[in-house]
Amino acid sequence: MITRKSLLSALVATVLGALAGPGPALAAGKTVTFAYQDMTTPIRVLMESGELEKQTGYTVKWVKFGGGGDVIRAMASGNVDLGEAGSSPIAAAASQGLPLKLFWILDDIGDAEQLVARKGTGITSIKDLKGKTVGVPFVSTAHYQLMFALKEAGLSPKDVRVLNMRPPEIAAAWERGDLDAAFIWAPVLTNVKKSGTVLASAGDFAAKGKATFDGIVATNAFLSAHRDFLVTFVRLLAAADADYAKSGSTWTTASPQVAAIAKWTGAAPADVPEALAAYRFPTLAEQASPRWLGGGAADALKSTAEFLKEQGRVPDLAPNYGAFVTADVVDAALKP
Repeated sequence: MITRKSLLSALVATVLGALAGPGPALAAGKTVTFAYQDMTTPIRVLMESGELEKQTGYTVKWVKFGGGGDVIRAMASGNVDLGEAGSSPIAAAASQGLPLKLFWILDDIGDAEQLVARKGTGITSIKDLKGKTVGVPFVSTAHYQLMFALKEAGLSPKDVRVLNMRPPEIAAAWERGDLDAAFIWAPVLTNVKKSGTVLASAGDFAAKGKATFDGIVATNAFLSAHRDFLVTFVRLLAAADADYAKSGSTWTTASPQVAAIAKWTGAAPADVPEALAAYRFPTLAEQASPRWLGGGAADALKSTAEFLKEQGRVPDLAPNYGAFVTADVVDAALKP
Protein backbone atom coordinates (compact mmCIF):
# COMPACT_ATOMS: atom_id res chain seq x y z
CA MET A 1 0.00 0.00 0.00
CA ILE A 2 1.28 3.47 -0.86
CA THR A 3 1.53 5.73 2.17
CA ARG A 4 2.50 9.38 2.35
CA LYS A 5 4.96 8.55 5.12
CA SER A 6 6.82 5.90 3.10
CA LEU A 7 7.09 8.14 0.04
CA LEU A 8 8.25 11.14 2.01
CA SER A 9 10.93 9.11 3.76
CA ALA A 10 12.24 8.05 0.34
CA LEU A 11 12.27 11.57 -1.09
CA VAL A 12 12.64 14.13 1.69
CA ALA A 13 16.36 13.61 2.39
CA THR A 14 17.20 14.55 -1.17
CA VAL A 15 14.60 17.31 -1.25
CA LEU A 16 15.96 18.99 1.87
CA GLY A 17 19.37 19.22 0.27
CA ALA A 18 17.87 20.68 -2.86
CA LEU A 19 15.95 23.27 -0.88
CA ALA A 20 18.72 24.22 1.54
CA GLY A 21 18.59 27.85 2.55
CA PRO A 22 15.59 30.13 2.81
CA GLY A 23 12.71 28.93 0.68
CA PRO A 24 10.30 31.09 -1.29
CA ALA A 25 7.55 32.73 0.68
CA LEU A 26 4.58 31.63 -1.40
CA ALA A 27 1.07 32.66 -0.59
CA ALA A 28 -1.34 29.93 0.40
CA GLY A 29 -4.57 29.42 -1.48
CA LYS A 30 -3.12 29.53 -5.00
CA THR A 31 -4.08 26.81 -7.46
CA VAL A 32 -2.24 25.40 -10.46
CA THR A 33 -3.55 22.91 -13.00
CA PHE A 34 -0.92 20.48 -14.27
CA ALA A 35 -1.55 18.22 -17.26
CA TYR A 36 0.36 14.96 -17.10
CA GLN A 37 0.55 11.82 -19.22
CA ASP A 38 1.34 8.17 -18.55
CA MET A 39 5.14 8.20 -18.96
CA THR A 40 6.82 6.16 -16.23
CA THR A 41 9.17 8.78 -14.76
CA PRO A 42 10.22 9.89 -11.24
CA ILE A 43 7.90 12.88 -11.25
CA ARG A 44 5.08 10.47 -10.30
CA VAL A 45 6.79 9.88 -6.94
CA LEU A 46 6.79 13.62 -6.32
CA MET A 47 3.13 13.81 -7.32
CA GLU A 48 2.19 11.09 -4.84
CA SER A 49 4.27 12.52 -1.99
CA GLY A 50 2.48 15.86 -1.82
CA GLU A 51 5.84 17.54 -1.25
CA LEU A 52 5.27 20.18 -3.96
CA GLU A 53 2.08 21.31 -2.27
CA LYS A 54 3.75 21.28 1.13
CA GLN A 55 6.76 23.32 0.03
CA THR A 56 4.79 25.94 -1.93
CA GLY A 57 1.40 26.20 -0.24
CA TYR A 58 -0.27 25.81 -3.63
CA THR A 59 -3.12 23.47 -4.48
CA VAL A 60 -2.04 21.39 -7.47
CA LYS A 61 -4.70 19.82 -9.69
CA TRP A 62 -3.09 16.87 -11.48
CA VAL A 63 -5.13 16.11 -14.61
CA LYS A 64 -4.27 13.14 -16.83
CA PHE A 65 -4.27 13.53 -20.63
CA GLY A 66 -3.94 10.97 -23.39
CA GLY A 67 -1.28 12.74 -25.45
CA GLY A 68 0.88 15.83 -25.80
CA GLY A 69 -1.33 17.32 -28.48
CA ASP A 70 -4.26 17.25 -26.06
CA VAL A 71 -2.11 18.92 -23.40
CA ILE A 72 -1.09 21.73 -25.74
CA ARG A 73 -4.68 22.34 -26.80
CA ALA A 74 -5.78 22.54 -23.16
CA MET A 75 -3.02 25.04 -22.44
CA ALA A 76 -3.95 27.12 -25.48
CA SER A 77 -7.55 27.24 -24.29
CA GLY A 78 -6.49 28.51 -20.85
CA ASN A 79 -7.61 25.38 -18.97
CA VAL A 80 -4.10 24.23 -18.02
CA ASP A 81 -1.15 26.20 -16.58
CA LEU A 82 1.62 23.61 -16.86
CA GLY A 83 1.88 20.38 -18.78
CA GLU A 84 3.95 17.48 -20.02
CA ALA A 85 4.43 17.15 -23.77
CA GLY A 86 6.89 15.56 -26.14
CA SER A 87 9.26 17.58 -28.30
CA SER A 88 7.03 17.06 -31.33
CA PRO A 89 3.84 18.65 -29.94
CA ILE A 90 5.96 21.39 -28.32
CA ALA A 91 7.55 22.11 -31.71
CA ALA A 92 4.08 22.24 -33.28
CA ALA A 93 2.90 24.65 -30.58
CA ALA A 94 5.93 26.89 -31.09
CA SER A 95 5.37 26.86 -34.85
CA GLN A 96 1.88 28.22 -34.20
CA GLY A 97 3.28 30.94 -31.94
CA LEU A 98 1.42 29.78 -28.85
CA PRO A 99 2.38 31.72 -25.69
CA LEU A 100 4.23 29.01 -23.79
CA LYS A 101 7.77 28.02 -22.88
CA LEU A 102 9.68 24.84 -22.23
CA PHE A 103 11.43 25.17 -18.85
CA TRP A 104 12.27 21.56 -17.88
CA ILE A 105 13.39 18.43 -19.72
CA LEU A 106 11.34 15.66 -18.16
CA ASP A 107 13.33 12.95 -19.91
CA ASP A 108 15.55 12.09 -22.83
CA ILE A 109 13.33 9.47 -24.47
CA GLY A 110 16.17 7.16 -25.51
CA ASP A 111 14.71 3.67 -25.96
CA ALA A 112 11.46 4.39 -24.13
CA GLU A 113 9.45 4.57 -27.36
CA GLN A 114 9.55 1.68 -29.80
CA LEU A 115 8.04 0.55 -33.08
CA VAL A 116 6.59 -2.92 -32.54
CA ALA A 117 5.14 -5.31 -35.13
CA ARG A 118 2.64 -7.96 -34.19
CA LYS A 119 3.96 -11.50 -34.40
CA GLY A 120 2.39 -13.50 -37.20
CA THR A 121 2.02 -10.53 -39.56
CA GLY A 122 5.18 -11.34 -41.51
CA ILE A 123 6.65 -7.94 -40.65
CA THR A 124 10.37 -8.22 -40.00
CA SER A 125 11.54 -4.77 -41.12
CA ILE A 126 10.16 -1.27 -41.52
CA LYS A 127 9.85 -1.84 -45.29
CA ASP A 128 7.38 -4.64 -44.53
CA LEU A 129 4.92 -2.08 -43.13
CA LYS A 130 3.75 -1.30 -46.66
CA GLY A 131 0.01 -1.94 -46.82
CA LYS A 132 -0.17 -2.55 -43.05
CA THR A 133 -2.02 -0.74 -40.26
CA VAL A 134 0.03 1.15 -37.69
CA GLY A 135 -1.26 2.93 -34.60
CA VAL A 136 0.45 6.03 -33.20
CA PRO A 137 -0.65 9.23 -31.42
CA PHE A 138 -0.47 11.97 -34.05
CA VAL A 139 1.90 14.93 -33.49
CA SER A 140 3.66 12.95 -30.77
CA THR A 141 7.38 12.20 -30.64
CA ALA A 142 6.55 8.64 -31.71
CA HIS A 143 4.64 9.95 -34.74
CA TYR A 144 7.55 12.20 -35.70
CA GLN A 145 9.95 9.28 -35.61
CA LEU A 146 7.54 6.93 -37.36
CA MET A 147 7.35 9.35 -40.29
CA PHE A 148 11.15 9.56 -40.37
CA ALA A 149 11.39 5.75 -40.23
CA LEU A 150 8.99 5.32 -43.15
CA LYS A 151 10.82 7.93 -45.23
CA GLU A 152 14.17 6.29 -44.52
CA ALA A 153 12.71 2.93 -45.60
CA GLY A 154 11.51 4.41 -48.89
CA LEU A 155 7.83 4.48 -47.89
CA SER A 156 5.39 7.38 -47.90
CA PRO A 157 2.55 7.82 -45.38
CA LYS A 158 0.20 6.75 -48.18
CA ASP A 159 1.93 3.37 -48.38
CA VAL A 160 0.92 2.60 -44.79
CA ARG A 161 -2.40 2.93 -43.04
CA VAL A 162 -1.34 5.15 -40.13
CA LEU A 163 -4.07 5.61 -37.53
CA ASN A 164 -4.21 8.46 -35.01
CA MET A 165 -4.78 6.72 -31.67
CA ARG A 166 -4.17 7.67 -28.05
CA PRO A 167 -2.26 5.14 -25.93
CA PRO A 168 -5.38 3.54 -24.37
CA GLU A 169 -6.92 3.22 -27.83
CA ILE A 170 -3.77 1.53 -29.13
CA ALA A 171 -3.91 -0.91 -26.22
CA ALA A 172 -7.54 -1.80 -26.97
CA ALA A 173 -6.98 -2.06 -30.73
CA TRP A 174 -3.94 -4.27 -30.22
CA GLU A 175 -5.92 -6.55 -27.93
CA ARG A 176 -8.63 -6.87 -30.61
CA GLY A 177 -6.04 -7.64 -33.29
CA ASP A 178 -6.85 -4.50 -35.29
CA LEU A 179 -3.25 -3.29 -35.57
CA ASP A 180 -0.28 -4.78 -37.38
CA ALA A 181 2.17 -2.47 -35.62
CA ALA A 182 2.36 0.44 -33.18
CA PHE A 183 4.89 3.11 -32.22
CA ILE A 184 4.26 3.80 -28.56
CA TRP A 185 5.67 4.16 -25.05
CA ALA A 186 5.10 2.34 -21.73
CA PRO A 187 2.87 1.18 -20.18
CA VAL A 188 1.17 0.27 -23.49
CA LEU A 189 4.56 -0.59 -25.02
CA THR A 190 5.20 -3.24 -22.38
CA ASN A 191 1.98 -5.03 -23.26
CA VAL A 192 2.29 -4.92 -27.05
CA LYS A 193 5.84 -6.28 -26.86
CA LYS A 194 4.46 -9.46 -25.27
CA SER A 195 2.95 -10.40 -28.63
CA GLY A 196 5.17 -8.34 -30.90
CA THR A 197 8.67 -7.84 -32.25
CA VAL A 198 10.58 -4.58 -31.86
CA LEU A 199 11.58 -3.11 -35.24
CA ALA A 200 13.24 0.07 -33.96
CA SER A 201 13.42 2.40 -31.00
CA ALA A 202 13.55 6.16 -30.55
CA GLY A 203 17.19 5.74 -29.60
CA ASP A 204 17.98 4.34 -33.05
CA PHE A 205 16.67 7.49 -34.71
CA ALA A 206 18.25 9.79 -32.13
CA ALA A 207 21.60 8.42 -33.27
CA LYS A 208 20.67 9.64 -36.77
CA GLY A 209 20.01 13.18 -35.59
CA LYS A 210 16.32 12.80 -34.72
CA ALA A 211 16.52 13.04 -30.93
CA THR A 212 13.28 13.38 -29.00
CA PHE A 213 12.45 14.28 -25.42
CA ASP A 214 9.54 14.94 -23.10
CA GLY A 215 9.40 18.33 -21.44
CA ILE A 216 7.33 20.45 -19.10
CA VAL A 217 5.95 23.67 -20.52
CA ALA A 218 4.26 26.63 -18.85
CA THR A 219 2.06 29.32 -20.27
CA ASN A 220 3.88 32.64 -20.44
CA ALA A 221 1.31 34.15 -18.09
CA PHE A 222 1.91 31.50 -15.42
CA LEU A 223 5.67 31.66 -15.89
CA SER A 224 5.81 35.38 -15.22
CA ALA A 225 3.35 35.36 -12.31
CA HIS A 226 4.52 32.25 -10.43
CA ARG A 227 8.27 32.07 -10.92
CA ASP A 228 9.00 31.18 -7.26
CA PHE A 229 6.62 28.23 -7.48
CA LEU A 230 8.40 26.97 -10.59
CA VAL A 231 11.84 27.32 -9.02
CA THR A 232 10.73 25.15 -6.10
CA PHE A 233 9.09 22.74 -8.54
CA VAL A 234 12.26 22.15 -10.57
CA ARG A 235 14.32 21.68 -7.42
CA LEU A 236 11.91 18.96 -6.36
CA LEU A 237 11.91 17.42 -9.83
CA ALA A 238 15.71 17.35 -9.79
CA ALA A 239 15.64 15.77 -6.34
CA ALA A 240 13.30 13.00 -7.51
CA ASP A 241 15.51 12.30 -10.53
CA ALA A 242 18.62 12.35 -8.32
CA ASP A 243 17.05 9.85 -5.96
CA TYR A 244 16.39 7.51 -8.87
CA ALA A 245 19.93 7.99 -10.20
CA LYS A 246 21.36 7.20 -6.77
CA SER A 247 19.11 4.37 -5.62
CA GLY A 248 17.17 3.25 -8.70
CA SER A 249 18.18 -0.36 -8.04
CA THR A 250 15.94 -0.25 -4.96
CA TRP A 251 12.94 0.93 -6.98
CA THR A 252 11.55 -2.58 -7.25
CA THR A 253 8.05 -3.93 -7.59
CA ALA A 254 7.57 -3.83 -3.81
CA SER A 255 8.93 -0.28 -3.33
CA PRO A 256 6.72 2.76 -2.61
CA GLN A 257 8.28 4.60 -5.55
CA VAL A 258 7.18 1.97 -8.05
CA ALA A 259 3.76 1.76 -6.40
CA ALA A 260 3.35 5.51 -6.86
CA ILE A 261 4.38 5.40 -10.53
CA ALA A 262 2.01 2.50 -11.17
CA LYS A 263 -0.84 4.34 -9.45
CA TRP A 264 -0.50 7.54 -11.47
CA THR A 265 0.25 5.94 -14.85
CA GLY A 266 -1.85 2.78 -14.77
CA ALA A 267 1.21 0.60 -15.41
CA ALA A 268 1.60 -2.79 -13.78
CA PRO A 269 4.16 -2.48 -10.94
CA ALA A 270 6.17 -5.36 -12.38
CA ASP A 271 6.65 -3.40 -15.61
CA VAL A 272 7.75 -0.09 -14.07
CA PRO A 273 11.48 -0.78 -13.38
CA GLU A 274 12.19 -1.77 -16.99
CA ALA A 275 10.20 1.18 -18.34
CA LEU A 276 12.09 3.62 -16.08
CA ALA A 277 15.44 2.23 -17.20
CA ALA A 278 14.66 3.05 -20.85
CA TYR A 279 14.72 6.81 -20.16
CA ARG A 280 17.57 9.15 -19.30
CA PHE A 281 16.97 12.00 -16.84
CA PRO A 282 19.18 15.11 -17.13
CA THR A 283 20.44 16.53 -13.84
CA LEU A 284 19.74 20.11 -12.76
CA ALA A 285 23.15 21.23 -14.07
CA GLU A 286 22.66 19.31 -17.33
CA GLN A 287 19.27 20.96 -17.80
CA ALA A 288 20.94 24.38 -18.02
CA SER A 289 23.76 23.17 -20.29
CA PRO A 290 24.07 23.76 -24.05
CA ARG A 291 22.86 20.17 -24.56
CA TRP A 292 19.40 21.06 -23.30
CA LEU A 293 17.82 24.35 -22.22
CA GLY A 294 21.01 26.25 -23.06
CA GLY A 295 20.47 25.75 -26.79
CA GLY A 296 20.14 22.08 -27.71
CA ALA A 297 16.42 21.85 -26.95
CA ALA A 298 15.66 24.81 -29.22
CA ASP A 299 17.70 23.22 -32.00
CA ALA A 300 15.79 19.95 -31.57
CA LEU A 301 12.46 21.80 -31.71
CA LYS A 302 13.51 23.57 -34.90
CA SER A 303 14.60 20.31 -36.53
CA THR A 304 11.37 18.63 -35.46
CA ALA A 305 9.27 21.53 -36.75
CA GLU A 306 11.02 21.42 -40.12
CA PHE A 307 10.12 17.77 -40.42
CA LEU A 308 6.52 18.43 -39.34
CA LYS A 309 6.22 21.16 -41.99
CA GLU A 310 7.60 18.79 -44.61
CA GLN A 311 4.91 16.31 -43.60
CA GLY A 312 2.20 18.98 -43.73
CA ARG A 313 1.60 18.90 -39.97
CA VAL A 314 2.37 22.60 -39.42
CA PRO A 315 1.83 25.36 -42.01
CA ASP A 316 4.78 27.60 -41.09
CA LEU A 317 7.95 27.68 -39.02
CA ALA A 318 8.65 30.02 -36.12
CA PRO A 319 11.42 32.58 -36.74
CA ASN A 320 13.19 31.63 -33.50
CA TYR A 321 12.53 28.44 -31.51
CA GLY A 322 14.78 29.70 -28.73
CA ALA A 323 11.98 32.11 -27.84
CA PHE A 324 9.95 29.12 -26.66
CA VAL A 325 12.65 27.74 -24.35
CA THR A 326 13.92 29.23 -21.10
CA ALA A 327 16.72 28.23 -18.74
CA ASP A 328 15.87 31.02 -16.30
CA VAL A 329 13.95 28.82 -13.86
CA VAL A 330 16.67 26.16 -13.76
CA ASP A 331 19.36 28.83 -13.40
CA ALA A 332 17.52 30.26 -10.39
CA ALA A 333 17.14 26.77 -8.90
CA LEU A 334 20.89 26.22 -9.21
CA LYS A 335 21.64 29.22 -7.02
CA PRO A 336 22.16 28.54 -3.28
